[in-house]
Amino acid sequence: MGSINRVILYGNVTRDPELRYIPSGTPVCEIGMAMNDRRKGNNGEWIEEVTFVDVTLWARSAEIASEYLSKGSPVMIEGRLKLDSWEKDGKKNSKLRVVADRLHLVGSKGSSGQRGGAARGGAPAYDESEAGFGGDSFDEPHSGPPPSKRESVGQSAPTPTDDLPF
Repeated sequence: MGSINRVILYGNVTRDPELRYIPSGTPVCEIGMAMNDRRKGNNGEWIEEVTFVDVTLWARSAEIASEYLSKGSPVMIEGRLKLDSWEKDGKKNSKLRVVADRLHLVGSKGSSGQRGGAARGGAPAYDESEAGFGGDSFDEPHSGPPPSKRESVGQSAPTPTDDLPF
């Protein structure tokens, strides 16, 4: 039997995006996200819970995130969970993070928390599969989309709406 590893997160960016480039020239951006949850406890009082998640974006999504997101920006991410493991000072550590396949900028033109424009006014929703990445593993470096797609990336991508299906 197969398995499914899909994550959809809707929340706010917790720190300014950190853009870097791997030796092949592919952009990588790290962001933190916070998702708020509110539920009733056993005593009937509301309990607020916050979940913090680190997210890694690759290629054009990384550049778009770096350009349009800042601390506090609302964003929706679709991707997959990945377990990072490392050893430090003889102690084994591990952490779950999300590797993004799709980036959806949320908000309207001029909304606070976004720089360089806004989702509806100029920043596209960007799906790595549109650039030939097709949901494959982002663990290996990519050289970027083919030249024919590289020129049109972001020009005809659909823009998100305020009506989310959930």
